[in-house]
Amino acid sequence: MIIDLERFITEERPRWNELERFLDRLANEAAYRFNMATARRFHYLYQRASSDLVKLGTYGAEPELLHYLESLVARAYGEIHETRKRPHQLRLWHWLRNVVPQTFRRHAGAFYLSLGITMLGCLLGSVFVINPEAKRTLLPYAHLQLDPAERIEEERELYERANEEGFDPLAGRKARGTAFYIINNTRVSYVTMALGITWGLGTIAVLFGNGVLLGAVCMDYVRAGEGVFLAGWLFPHGATEIPAILIAGQAGFVLARALIGWATRDPLRERMRAIGPDLVTLVGCVTLLLVWAGFVEAYLSQYHFVVPFWIKIGFGATELVLLFLYLFYSGRTENPTETGPAGASGTP
Repeated sequence: MIIDLERFITEERPRWNELERFLDRLANEAAYRFNMATARRFHYLYQRASSDLVKLGTYGAEPELLHYLESLVARAYGEIHETRKRPHQLRLWHWLRNVVPQTFRRHAGAFYLSLGITMLGCLLGSVFVINPEAKRTLLPYAHLQLDPAERIEEERELYERANEEGFDPLAGRKARGTAFYIINNTRVSYVTMALGITWGLGTIAVLFGNGVLLGAVCMDYVRAGEGVFLAGWLFPHGATEIPAILIAGQAGFVLARALIGWATRDPLRERMRAIGPDLVTLVGCVTLLLVWAGFVEAYLSQYHFVVPFWIKIGFGATELVLLFLYLFYSGRTENPTETGPAGASGTP
């Protein structure tokens, strides 16, 4: 029974407005799609508006208000029971522009955890590499065992000879290198994501190990006074490769949280079904970043004394800024999944 009709309308109107915004987006944006959370929220708002319509009809609300609610409920009913297929045009563009960055931001806490574990590994690696015995353990690759200054001098002599004799020192290696970098980095990233099934422990281990290796390499080159060479070598491809591995860790932690069931009483099957689309989106994002990083590493990063260092560093910095703007600001439309706790969780 509605005791105070005016108060009832005031309290319910924000939900009617939210439902109307959903319907307007569905009508005006052909590529717009619900994820699991927004679908649940939409259905809840539809049920609530239907119930409000019955109550207001029983207790004699104004005809204009009843007509508005009838129209709103009818539109929502039509969308829920729609059987026609929506056009497929621009679906990929919508996924890239909106779905990927919105999914990333929805699980930003998992990304920050991934970043923090990697940074901790970097810190420890940079400290322990000072010890020569520890360096042999931390840097297992033969080319990293060399003194950085000696390795760079060898590279310089190679490129000077190539310039004098007119040959490309990377001829025949770029295509193979691209394939190798993409396959290797994708394997590491997919393993990082899949190890979320160990309740996140495997993901933590991989991220920490990558951080130790990265920190050790960076400190080794910086101590040798070759920081500029290091930046020109790692920055062009690392600006996308390292974030890709961090996002892989983010996906691993999303999976781990669903398995553990923090802050929810939903059964495991429902939890896994709910995160499925987000995991697929994060995997797709990681794959695209690593493919790009593989091409850049093979065709730009390895040309140490051909392309000036400042151009390579500037290129990497531009990549990093654009990636940051994309992930944190793209797709910031009026989306219930990003406008409040109720919309984000899909619960009333």
